Amino acid sequence: MIQLLPKPLTGSGPFILLITACLMNCTSTKELMPMTESDILAFHQQILTIDTHVDTPLRLKYEGIDLSQHHDPHAYNSKLDFPRMAQGGLDAVFFAIWTPQGARTDSGHSAIKRHALEMLDLTESTINNLPQFAEIATNSQDASRLHEEGKHAIYLGLENGYPIGTDLQNIDLFYKRGIRYITLCHMTNNDICDSSNDTTEYAGLSPFGVELIKRMNQLGMMVDISHTSEATVAQAVAISRAPVIASHSCSKALRDSPRNLSDSLLTSIAAKGGVVQMCLLSDYITPDPPQDVRDSARAALKQKWKGIDRHTAANREAYRLEWSELNRNYPRELPSVSDAVDHIDHMVNLVGIDHVGIGTDFDGGAALSDCYDVSELPNITIELFKRGYSKSDIRKIWSGNLLRVFAEVERVASAQ
Repeated sequence: MIQLLPKPLTGSGPFILLITACLMNCTSTKELMPMTESDILAFHQQILTIDTHVDTPLRLKYEGIDLSQHHDPHAYNSKLDFPRMAQGGLDAVFFAIWTPQGARTDSGHSAIKRHALEMLDLTESTINNLPQFAEIATNSQDASRLHEEGKHAIYLGLENGYPIGTDLQNIDLFYKRGIRYITLCHMTNNDICDSSNDTTEYAGLSPFGVELIKRMNQLGMMVDISHTSEATVAQAVAISRAPVIASHSCSKALRDSPRNLSDSLLTSIAAKGGVVQMCLLSDYITPDPPQDVRDSARAALKQKWKGIDRHTAANREAYRLEWSELNRNYPRELPSVSDAVDHIDHMVNLVGIDHVGIGTDFDGGAALSDCYDVSELPNITIELFKRGYSKSDIRKIWSGNLLRVFAEVERVASAQ
């Protein structure tokens, strides 16, 4: 971020021209005129905003959330509905079709593929039954079109390539069903690649994973490297003919988590034209402060489930509910919007304004003390203005960068 120098008392003509030239040519500049908070909020509502990762389909499946109604996020396990999207000025969003990792067998792959397709069916039917609020979006132009029509654009992503199994035809199937990015893995390895939270199996991508990325390039599907190992990220960036995205990741330099991206990886993603969408999940922003009672409860719950197969539907749901109750009873001390925007600052200073966006991970565990759900997203824009980001910068962060990458992925596919 540049700092404007004090205006000299005399001989200011050439000096002012120099400052003007800098303001016109620097990547990130301060606004020439101060803006009030009401001005900023009006600006936020006017611009096109995209969140590249929310787990709202989980809330549809397990809690039956009615997206047409406003929900209290403290009373319901829900961070997003259409009234709160409107309140928070969120225009477009990628609904993540998340699947847990299970047995890497033909039967395991078939079962999780059915599960993913059922989640897609539920999501599509929900959106199609609320046409006054939103539509399913499938290309980079839909967000702007629907924004002009006063509707929300709902894009679809597949979080965890596990449902693909080892069959490339499944990529075509999910593309036809509207999936526009695949997060290659989740918390453990699959047949595509190594995860950032698992041991080394392939030292990056598997041979099948290489072919999967090639097919995604041919179809025009974005390659999402969030959750993948460092070697996987490096290889995916090198192999992909189109820029890649990290749909919800933060900076490892600021928070040393295996889920976050090192400066070298951030640089390589940007060099290929990609974008990293800053995540609001607390553990990826700041370390979890020690809380003795909470830490003891977490350790006891882990011990209780040690050795129990959590891949079965019943056990998976029971485990999820117990962890949700624990988190409600012993809430984490949440970081702030300022803490989160520190990650944006670091990435912008490292790779430039054109390679950073926002993917909250709301409904998947994300929450900040002053941005607890989508209704409070304008607080991010306020913080960006406080730090000297220009209107052009903020437009890029909120949608411009992601849409540029999305359009380039489509262009690469059309050229093949």
